[in-house]
Amino acid sequence: MEKVLKILMLEDLQDDVGLIERTLRKQGISFTTRRVDTKEEFTAALSAFAPDVILSDHALPQFNSLEALHICQELALNVPFILVTGTVSEEFAVNCLKQGADDYVLKSNMVRLPSAIQNALRQRHLENKRRNAELTLRNQNQELVKINKELDSFVYSVSHNLRAPLMSVLGLINLVQIENQKHDQGLGHYFTMMQTSIHKLDDTLKEILDYSRNARSEVSVGPVDLERIIEDSFERLRYVEGSEQISKNVTVESSMPLHSDAYRLSVILNNLVSNAIKYRDENKASKVAIHASVNATQAEITFSDNGIGIPDEFLPKIFDMFFRATERSEGAGLGLYIVKETVDKLHGTIHVNSSPDEGTTFYIKVPNMKTPLKVPRAETTG
Repeated sequence: MEKVLKILMLEDLQDDVGLIERTLRKQGISFTTRRVDTKEEFTAALSAFAPDVILSDHALPQFNSLEALHICQELALNVPFILVTGTVSEEFAVNCLKQGADDYVLKSNMVRLPSAIQNALRQRHLENKRRNAELTLRNQNQELVKINKELDSFVYSVSHNLRAPLMSVLGLINLVQIENQKHDQGLGHYFTMMQTSIHKLDDTLKEILDYSRNARSEVSVGPVDLERIIEDSFERLRYVEGSEQISKNVTVESSMPLHSDAYRLSVILNNLVSNAIKYRDENKASKVAIHASVNATQAEITFSDNGIGIPDEFLPKIFDMFFRATERSEGAGLGLYIVKETVDKLHGTIHVNSSPDEGTTFYIKVPNMKTPLKVPRAETTG
């Protein structure tokens, strides 16, 4: 059933009201009207009658259309306001539209009134949908910000709260191991298994922290000592089983200082060094070669090892979350995923070549993010 429009008319001449009603009936519009001609009646009708459309003459004895329009705006009414008046200047009509009127129709050309009402209602409906969509999006964004903030706090709190007791348990195991060695109770292999499990869990927690920090925090650009970061990566992992079997060859060529995010570069290199140790080929002398070159626009890092390599069918998947290409992988399958995410965060690229039993090479490019120096303008005197 077609909706019956409630039309509020601000009009002091009953004959003009009749003219408007006849025009609307000819177009088959269903409506009910209320006529007012004072400010008090108009204000009261806005709430009591709750109109769908307001049709306003301009000049009444003690009230006019612009005053009526301002009242609607002060009340934040989302109701089409159409000026229906006698001859007015084009300048006046444009001014009414600028101040918020939806349209104006001359009483000498009432045939346009039905389409003006329909267009105004349609436009208001579209504006309401847009406004509601914007409000929904804004609320969703606020909720997303809240969720992300809570997630950050949760990841940080849980990871740190778990790592602290893990380190305590690891310390206690070391003490018990010492006592076990003194009394030779033959429990050493159990302690080794417990230590291995704790280290695995601790590595997973560190990966979760690295992932969260990379995903949530902005890139922090500063001068980077790439050679120092590489050396730190090896130093940090020197107590990992098998690290003593790795020989390294590191060369860094630089024609210009590198500016990037030192933390993120360390995450990338830590993971690659860790993988080179984990997946070394125990049947040959293990080697890692890192070559880096830095210029004004980017840093290129080539990371090669002669480990067990990766089969061709697994290469497209190695950067996927939780993917493990070999049974020797004991972690959560996050390492190379975090490497790729971190490189992406730096707006860089990473590619890999690998052959089983020969080794793996990663090719990384990251932009040199040094901000151009601002040259001060020369002062002039006149």
